[in-house]
Amino acid sequence: MSRVIRALVYGDVDLNLIDGSAVWAQSTVQALSLAGCETRLVLKAPVLTGRLTDPLAGLPGVTLVRPAEERLVPGQGDRPLSPVQASRLLARLDRDEPCDLLVLRGRRLVGRVVADGRFDGRIWAYLTDIPQSAAAMTEQARAELGRIAAASRRLLCQTEELRCFLEAWVPEACGRSVLCPPSVPEPDFPVPDHDRPHDPFRLVYTGKFAPLWNTLPMTRLPSLLAERGVAAELHTVGDKIHDDPAHPGFHDAMFRALNGGTLGVHHHGGQPREEAMRIAADCDLGLGWRAPGLDASLELSTKVLEFGALGLPVVLNRTPAHEALLGADYPLYVPGRAEPEDAAEAVAHAARAPEARRLAAARCRDAARRYTLRAAADRWRGHLDRVFPPAPAGVVHRARPLRVGVAGHDLKFLTRLLDHFRAVPGLDVRVDAWPALARHDPGASRELAEWADVVVVEWCGPAAVWYSRHKRRGSRLVIRLHRFELDAEWPGQVDIDAVDRVICVSPYYARRTLEHTGWPRHKVVVVPNWVDADQLDRPKAPGARHRLGMIGIAPSRKRLDLGLDVLEALRARDRRWHLSVKSKPPWEYWWIWNKPEERAHYETILRRVQTSPLLQGAVVFDDFGADVASWLRRIGHVLSTSDDESFHLAPAEGMASGAVPALLPWPGADEIYDRRWIHDGPPAMAEAIAGLGESEGTWRSAADTARAQVRESYALDRVAAAWTDLLVSG
Repeated sequence: MSRVIRALVYGDVDLNLIDGSAVWAQSTVQALSLAGCETRLVLKAPVLTGRLTDPLAGLPGVTLVRPAEERLVPGQGDRPLSPVQASRLLARLDRDEPCDLLVLRGRRLVGRVVADGRFDGRIWAYLTDIPQSAAAMTEQARAELGRIAAASRRLLCQTEELRCFLEAWVPEACGRSVLCPPSVPEPDFPVPDHDRPHDPFRLVYTGKFAPLWNTLPMTRLPSLLAERGVAAELHTVGDKIHDDPAHPGFHDAMFRALNGGTLGVHHHGGQPREEAMRIAADCDLGLGWRAPGLDASLELSTKVLEFGALGLPVVLNRTPAHEALLGADYPLYVPGRAEPEDAAEAVAHAARAPEARRLAAARCRDAARRYTLRAAADRWRGHLDRVFPPAPAGVVHRARPLRVGVAGHDLKFLTRLLDHFRAVPGLDVRVDAWPALARHDPGASRELAEWADVVVVEWCGPAAVWYSRHKRRGSRLVIRLHRFELDAEWPGQVDIDAVDRVICVSPYYARRTLEHTGWPRHKVVVVPNWVDADQLDRPKAPGARHRLGMIGIAPSRKRLDLGLDVLEALRARDRRWHLSVKSKPPWEYWWIWNKPEERAHYETILRRVQTSPLLQGAVVFDDFGADVASWLRRIGHVLSTSDDESFHLAPAEGMASGAVPALLPWPGADEIYDRRWIHDGPPAMAEAIAGLGESEGTWRSAADTARAQVRESYALDRVAAAWTDLLVSG
């Protein structure tokens, strides 16, 4: 980061009670401090114990705001803040000392802050208490999450699965969601050697006590193990026992089990995080066993990571998330339906099988290394660097910000660039959004033309013509020309003498523009399309290696028929090959569907998909939408079979996702993409793809090469820097 970033942090959590949400608040502040932020943590409740807050007091740049002790909220007394009180207090603290980002946890709280409206564009929302299944995602919940996403600069997601689920249901989350997994501190004390277990065998659980966490059945494990000839004791740490209306009597039963002399149970009460780690480190096996109701959770267990950092093996449920973290062959999954007897069998196996214990400990230790506090600080630093770019040299000494106007009827290809321009210190950005290609508010456009130092017009259409004829003396005008405009009348109507630069996205279309218009060569420059490589770079789903993908199949020049040729050739050799198409159907574009030749093209294609023995059941048409990054997780090869393109973003997006591109030689393709990805025709394309599909290693090696190429040439930060230089320096 080039300047000090000021963060305000508030979680709807009580830091007197140690559980995952309270530990999140502590570790978030620690990571932000390591990342170089000035951070204020606002406490929800009066501090009765400093177990979580004391370690924060001496950290560089960290301030604890204690509303109860400092009497900042009238009438609070010794009660926790309500979401309404918290939102008002955060607004007041921001007025006194403005923050650059507000990090929030808790859905009700975030909803209240969003409704109050003061922090729009500065909210970094960490949401776990949201619906995590299709059945639970009601329309009301979608609308609420949509409002939260639209008001947030970033949505912090604990796992990739949660991020993809959120993006699939909430389009506003796409492009804003980033990974922010839990972090665990590295022990600052010597970790005991766990090769020689204690006698009795020591089990450990730390955290909250709740029905779904199986904490009450856990207290039966020493007696169940005794029946199996294994002497064992259970050590527990924590002081938060849930009152669960769905399980009346749980609180009292849990309290008695912990404090009533239950056979083999040793309860250590609430402890500072470091002391809890010491207690756990002196045990032999961690317990992450939960009720089956949590098997579909999209969250990551901090407990498993903490135990792993201590070199402890963990007994836990077999779930997709745990298999992704520890491997399908991890030896200490609870078998069967994960009943208490099943958990006892898994623990007994761990006690009797030192090799299984060692393998499990090594897997947990390796997993934990990816989630250290320092790794969390590095992730935060990366997120912040992208959101808060440095001021370009050309504006540092200006008396006032450089005024940048952006105009056009369709700004979808400028979205991330606009976000970047607005974040750059020294730039003041305004937008003249035309409601249609040739319709606008002349008064608003005239006002922007008079105000701006630089005007960027997206598309060389009517807006470009208008601004070229209403340019203010001393200002600069930049027009971006894509492709379809060259075949229209507008370039001939533009006053090119008033234009400073015409941006084309590829060398081929820059040459075509010069040939078609006769404009001065020095005015036409190439700045490529951008690819949000950080958003697209995600782990591939199982089976991706044998799945082709096409993004956008309308109009007919996109040549889905040639993509089907490739698929048929592949499936003639191996029926594992499939094609996924992400696109609006052609009949949703009236200007396409009104043409008889277009209709005939797609009718032939659909009939072929239904009747070809090689294609039946092998082509999937997915909904058009912004969730391209999560969709690409299933795709191993992205096809570009078009007759012509100005750039074709789909192969580049696929490359950034870790898919291998495959292109036919449309004009100019070899000036954008490496020739190794370009094939003479569908048979050659199918042959090349089949060769990569034979080996996981070969395919991954090609995907790594493609990913590196797209980052080098078209990554968002590089393209944004080129645009910024163009705006500032001309």
